[in-house]
Amino acid sequence: MSKKPAQKTAIVVGKHDDARFVQERRHVNSEAGAGAGGVATAARLAKAGFDVTVFEKNDFTGGRCSLIHHDGYRFDQGPSLLLLPGLFRETFNDLGTSLEAEGVQLMKCEPNYNIWFDDGKSFELSTDVTRMKLEVEKWEGKDGFERYLGFLQEAHRHYEISVAQVLKKNFTSLFSMARPAFLRHLFPLHPFESIYSRASKYFWTERLRRVFTFGSMYMGMSPFDAPGTYSLLQYTELAEGIWYPQGGFHTVLAALAKIGEKMGVCYRLSTPVSSVKLDESGRLATGVALESGETVSADVVVINADLVYAYNNLLPKSSYGRSLEKRSTSCSSISFYWAMDRQIPELTTHNIFLAKHYRESFDDIFKQQLMPAEPSFYLNVPSRIDPTAAPEGKDSIAVLVPVGHLLDKRQGIGRKGLQVTNKQDWESMVAKARRIVFSTVEARTGARDLQGALVKEIVNTPQSWKDAFNLDKGAILGLSHSFFNVLSFRPKTQHPSINRLHFVGASAHPGTGVPIVLAGAKLTSEQVLESFGMAEPWASKTGTKGEVKDIDRIHVLPLLSNTHIAALVLVIFFTILAYRSLALEGV
Repeated sequence: MSKKPAQKTAIVVGKHDDARFVQERRHVNSEAGAGAGGVATAARLAKAGFDVTVFEKNDFTGGRCSLIHHDGYRFDQGPSLLLLPGLFRETFNDLGTSLEAEGVQLMKCEPNYNIWFDDGKSFELSTDVTRMKLEVEKWEGKDGFERYLGFLQEAHRHYEISVAQVLKKNFTSLFSMARPAFLRHLFPLHPFESIYSRASKYFWTERLRRVFTFGSMYMGMSPFDAPGTYSLLQYTELAEGIWYPQGGFHTVLAALAKIGEKMGVCYRLSTPVSSVKLDESGRLATGVALESGETVSADVVVINADLVYAYNNLLPKSSYGRSLEKRSTSCSSISFYWAMDRQIPELTTHNIFLAKHYRESFDDIFKQQLMPAEPSFYLNVPSRIDPTAAPEGKDSIAVLVPVGHLLDKRQGIGRKGLQVTNKQDWESMVAKARRIVFSTVEARTGARDLQGALVKEIVNTPQSWKDAFNLDKGAILGLSHSFFNVLSFRPKTQHPSINRLHFVGASAHPGTGVPIVLAGAKLTSEQVLESFGMAEPWASKTGTKGEVKDIDRIHVLPLLSNTHIAALVLVIFFTILAYRSLALEGV
């Protein structure tokens, strides 16, 4: 490969034991998996002037955001709904294009969810205020809807502050948390209270508390442990909606990969990386070694592999790497992908089935690392909103049953529920989970003979998640998002002691979830560019937005109007008179 003057090489190392070779026009080797963080970082570095090659362990791009196909049926292997659409638009805009220009069509899901309870009742979550008013007042009356608006106001603050002060800021040391702009917002973010405790201040029935807290599962956490900040997830669903990319979630990442390829990115699939190469001092990343025996040199390496896996398998053993293995992680899942020979009209696009014993079910998962005897689970019918997901007149269904992550031999075994250990009988676990899902869906929705309609089943378990994507303990969302696992406490986007070695992905700052990882890709890319003294090609242009008409000017009213001031003066005046009168009487 020829080098232009001042070219630098950089390597981005990805989530799945895959590698990404980024060469800058300045030369970057990116040894990263072709997951969300990897493809976004590769495209950004290519736009900045790097020649990029991506090494991917698997024979497909997208990582957990990939698709599963079977005989005309299509399933999203991982995420099946798109949240925080603004972060997706920002990524495409920074790359000089848009979702629409790249052929990505987002379809709005309405309602957001149908939530099914064990007593046969259901609740529709929606962006439609009229519908939400009826739903909330059905259970908590008119005062309940007012409290719901208060919940939205608080969640709105969590959302806006988090995007501005967390997702778009890097936390390179503990001192980063001392930024005045962040510190003044710390307590309004409610990081020391759980989502459930914050929701309980606004919702006074157990039913609605469950409706507005189950979303913590997207962070792989229990609502009784997840910081209150994460009500921002409920906010984005209710204020911005839930969206589904036509053709499946992977179309978004495929579009990002295509953008990168137009800029010169080369994807080498089925090419796993065995290690990151260091110089003699062990303090400078110099490239990667592939499992084939090939060595690729580079000026910078960016790792997009599962971070815990990377520290303990792609890098020299270290006490920090071992400490990461001891950190709390997110849950895992048993995921079913079902091809049905008919449509199941009782189900909407997104369905949540909540356990009767709500708290206990989460405790089984996150404290005991078990599969609950009665789990809550998520059921997605992509063919309900996108007919191309299944043959005409049929449905494709994906079910996610949260379970504990894999335990190693040193960890204890719980006393109830289904145990998740390295000796787990996954076949029997899957069979029981399948029976529970079928019976629960039929009992609560009125659907009939789901088992009889099933023509093909594909399954992911914690072990298969680990094997396919090198996920530590099979945890599908990486490290936990408890307070001491986020911000400056979360693994950094730059290695603490090895120069020119960076990270992007779910377990690095700012955290898990595709839109969050896209925000992280921007932070990591900017950090790489800064290390080379290069400008960010997507930096906001300074200047005015054009003339603002008087009718559009923002006018902030004074705290007190003239009427209020006059009334206040009169109150003070008469208060003084009364006080003097009382004083004279006392004389």
